[in-house]
Amino acid sequence: MPTIYWRALDRFRDIVAAHPEREAVIYAAGKNRAGLPEYEQLTYAELDAWSETIAERFADAGVGRGVRTIVLVRPGPELYAVLYGLFKIGAVPVVIDPGMGMFKMLRCLQAADAEAFVGVVEAQALRIVFRAYFRKVRVAVTVGRSWWQGPTLESWGRTPASTLPEREPAPDDEPLLIAYTTGSTGPAKAVVLTHGNLSAMVEQVDDAREHVAPGTSLITTVVAGIPELLLGSRCVLPPLIPSKVGATDPAHVVDAVHRFGVRTMFASPAVLIPLLHHLEETGESLDGMQSIYSGGAPVPDWCIAALRQKLPEDAKVYSGYGATEALPMATIESRELLGDLVEQAHQGQGVCVGRPALHVRARIIAVTDDPLPEWSDVEARDPELAASRGIGELVVSGPNVSTRYFWPLAANKIGKIHDGDVIWHRTGDLAWIDDAGRIRFCGRKSQRLDTANGPMFTVQVEQVFNTLEGVARTALVGVGERGAQEPVLCVELEAGADKDAVERELRGRRDEFEITKPVTGFLFHPKFPVDIRHNAKIGREKLTVWAAKQLGDRS
Repeated sequence: MPTIYWRALDRFRDIVAAHPEREAVIYAAGKNRAGLPEYEQLTYAELDAWSETIAERFADAGVGRGVRTIVLVRPGPELYAVLYGLFKIGAVPVVIDPGMGMFKMLRCLQAADAEAFVGVVEAQALRIVFRAYFRKVRVAVTVGRSWWQGPTLESWGRTPASTLPEREPAPDDEPLLIAYTTGSTGPAKAVVLTHGNLSAMVEQVDDAREHVAPGTSLITTVVAGIPELLLGSRCVLPPLIPSKVGATDPAHVVDAVHRFGVRTMFASPAVLIPLLHHLEETGESLDGMQSIYSGGAPVPDWCIAALRQKLPEDAKVYSGYGATEALPMATIESRELLGDLVEQAHQGQGVCVGRPALHVRARIIAVTDDPLPEWSDVEARDPELAASRGIGELVVSGPNVSTRYFWPLAANKIGKIHDGDVIWHRTGDLAWIDDAGRIRFCGRKSQRLDTANGPMFTVQVEQVFNTLEGVARTALVGVGERGAQEPVLCVELEAGADKDAVERELRGRRDEFEITKPVTGFLFHPKFPVDIRHNAKIGREKLTVWAAKQLGDRS
């Protein structure tokens, strides 16, 4: 088989040729006496040579086209060097969130059926102890100092011994990357992202920033760095823990923004909300910032509005919407969002996540957990949308949308719809599309309530209550059997809030809107559980169990 590479790397080679000394990755490495991070840097030429070395060494070991390679490396220059090295020889990295729990992760990695493994010392120790899960692995490389036999990334060096043989670009439908979903709202699934999928994502990111050169970007989510490096960005990586991005010190973020002249930031609400509080407490601003892109969960509108006050007048704040299977699906800029759309969300019309991204198509189908293998099956259920007031499951198609799962294979039956040559991805999200083509997100399908009075949708209801003073956030859960679930609102208070006063306001607000009147009670929770990747998606499944226990204890 011919040696292949990811065609988008041609962009990377052009940048290396034109700007070899430009910093590619600026990363935290220790602290100074003031307690602020010390940074080191890797140029584009150095990253190219390092990734070329990794590609050469893997190729010599028989790792090449289509060979699945588990990558368990912390965010940093090593991770991008490994990923780009694998992309250069057509190998397929397999990436996963370790925060999902050890045995869940082991089961997922076993299913990947990988032949190569590159990981930090702790990951390699796990591979050795649980070797039955990794029986096909024949090449294992350690990032860090190893205490067992086997190559380390350091021992491979950073200078290739020779030029890699001539390669040809892979076809768009060739697998480029396998990425696991977090499993925060259902079992984790292995998503196949093709060369074409990721190339389309690069094009969409470039289009979203209106083809303006990115300059310097602050990266708090690994996937954002992949297209940024292909667009020539100086990528700044502040110190963070991948499974606890919400614990990222906002002072370190501000320091990095000012120190390196950051113009673009990629962050989840779990990073942006503490950052906003820090800016308000210190009186600082982000004078040089030109754009902020957020994803992982909807950013509260109050946070977007307040952030704008800390940015230049012409700066843009984008709220992105997507999933592992489709990044991005839609975006909306703050100026459009902060108009009537916010007030409409607070009245129960759902959160506007924007119009579909470049070349993405979106449709609404009837709510069902049944497989819908063909589009004719969808059309047969169209009349059911009336029972849910026109709110249904969002499905999307487009060049950046994954068309299949590697594992479990059964997920393809429930998650994909065939429409001639087009494959639609079922997002599992509930929404409606307004006359302007904007998607109004109402909640997850798996978290919908089925009450005696009909269906209720989490985010649609919660937005009505989230506006009240003293309320940090809310979560609607259903207690009891489907068809007769009791809708209960879990409430997380802001620090110092008067619980009794807030409860009175909640009850009054409930009675103002038809969609909220069925809520039977309010339960106050000290701190909501959240997802491991973005620390922003509320774990309503866990809250449901907690609420049932609370109500049971009261009876």
